[in-house]
Amino acid sequence: MYPKLFEIGPISIHSYGLMLGIAFLIGSTIFSKELKRQGKDENAGITITFLAIIGGLLGAKVFYVIEEWNFGAGAPLASYFNSDVLFSPAGLTFYGGLIFAILFVFIYCRIKNLKILQIFDTMSPAVMLGYGIARIGCHLSGDGCYGLPVNGTMWEFLGYSYSKGIIPTHPGVLVHPTPLYELVFAVIIFAFLMYYRKKTHYYGQLFFIYLIFSGLERLLIEFIRLNPKVIWILTQAQLISVIMIIAGIFMLFIWKNKNDDELLVVNNLKKK
Repeated sequence: MYPKLFEIGPISIHSYGLMLGIAFLIGSTIFSKELKRQGKDENAGITITFLAIIGGLLGAKVFYVIEEWNFGAGAPLASYFNSDVLFSPAGLTFYGGLIFAILFVFIYCRIKNLKILQIFDTMSPAVMLGYGIARIGCHLSGDGCYGLPVNGTMWEFLGYSYSKGIIPTHPGVLVHPTPLYELVFAVIIFAFLMYYRKKTHYYGQLFFIYLIFSGLERLLIEFIRLNPKVIWILTQAQLISVIMIIAGIFMLFIWKNKNDDELLVVNNLKKK
C-alpha cells in the first residue's frame, strides 16, 4: 500500500494524515455553509471544527491505546504512553474520536449558549462524509482496517491484497477492502441526510437519524472485518454501534412527543 505518499524536505506526507486533513476541510466547509443557510455565524463552524479535530484525535488515540492494551499481549498500559505511539499518525479509533469530539462540542455549545441539538443536526451530514473520506486514508495506508479473506469464495472478485504479509497468518491473501465499502455507505448516508435535513420537525431529529445509520453501517461492516470478538460474536465497535442505534431510536421516540418551542425547527429554514 502507500502509507507514505511523498516527502517535502524532512517532512513526510502520510496518506492517512492527508485524507484526514481533506476530510476535515470538506466537512468544515459543508458545516459552515449550513450555518450560513440557517442565518448563523459561519465562522463559528471553524471554531467548532477545530474543537472537533482536537477532541477527535485525542479520543481516537485514547481508545486505540485502551483497545491495544485490552487485546494486546499483556504489555503494561504504561508502555503505550510513549512518543512512538502517542504521536504516530497510525493507531486511531473512530468511535473514540467521535465520543470525544461530541464532548468537546457539547462543552463549547454550553459555554456559548448555543442550541446543542441544532448544532449536532447541522454537523451530522458533514461528519458522515468526512468519515467516508478518512476511510480512503485507511485503505491507502493499509493500517489494518481490512476484512476477511476472500480467496476461493464467491466474493473473490472483490478481493484486494493490501500488501504481502499484511495478515501474518495469510501472507499475500486477498481480503475484503472494507474501508472502500464504508466509503460507499458513508456517501449514501450523507446524501440522505442532506436531503432529509429540510424535512425535519425538531432539533435533534437529524442527529438521531445519523446515530442510527452510522451505527448500523459499522455494525454490519464489522461482521466481515478482522477484529477480536468481545461478547459472543460482537466486536467492541459493534457494541458501541448497538448503543448508538438504540440511543438514536430511543431519542427519536422521546423527542417527537415534546412540544418545547426550542425543539421546533423554524419553518423558513426548511424552505432555504
